[in-house]
Amino acid sequence: MRKLIAILLLFTACNAFSQSSFNTGEYFKFRIHYGIVNAGYASLEVKDAVRNNKKVHHVVGKGYTTGMTKFFFKVDDTYESYFDKVSGQPYQAVRKIDEGGYERHQEAFFNQANNTVTVKDRRNNKQKTYSVSENVQDVVSTFYYLRNHPSVDKMKVGESITVDMFFDDEVIKFKLKFIGREDLKTKFGTVPTMIFRPMVQSGRVFKEEESLTVWISDDDNKVPLRIKASLAVGSLKADLEQYKGLAHPLVVKKGK
Repeated sequence: MRKLIAILLLFTACNAFSQSSFNTGEYFKFRIHYGIVNAGYASLEVKDAVRNNKKVHHVVGKGYTTGMTKFFFKVDDTYESYFDKVSGQPYQAVRKIDEGGYERHQEAFFNQANNTVTVKDRRNNKQKTYSVSENVQDVVSTFYYLRNHPSVDKMKVGESITVDMFFDDEVIKFKLKFIGREDLKTKFGTVPTMIFRPMVQSGRVFKEEESLTVWISDDDNKVPLRIKASLAVGSLKADLEQYKGLAHPLVVKKGK
């Protein structure tokens, strides 16, 4: 469940990072369905902050269950990332989660010059430093990093992009595979999209390695419009419910 919520929020690898696909003030809200049940919501918001005497992007991601789902399994998660406006490299990441009684509150501090990440456990007052690969991302910054990747618009079906992502105290090879294009019917109208499959670990949460599918607007924004997952038990879908502050007008082929 922890990795699943993280992927939903994120979805939310090069040095040529630009901020053309998003601006400060961008906001997304997703409605999450588990089967036919409205299970909860997730949101992502881009703010400004200062780290190392530099203005940086500060993204706050939240996920929470509602209604009967909250009664049976409460989820109240917050993920934050502070990353450079030029390079896209993260300075700090925050993870504060409460999932059915499982609680975790960590802060990760990235030293890109030394290729290390120091993780502070706020609940247990402990900290540990990990050696990581060069240009490693956190789970939230990965989403924004990929939105601005210069190869995305040029990808052919079957091609992939791989990013080193630090999550759960280890570096994960996050691989994003391009599946094709499709006109997707949404509450905002019919939107041209690019379809991707993040490669996930099969087993306890997901049925197969390619159990997760993501639809991204095929325009300059690269807005996440839909996420579908085949789980070990049941299926999950997240649809974009609300947005504001896009850097460019959302391209819509037809009206609602």
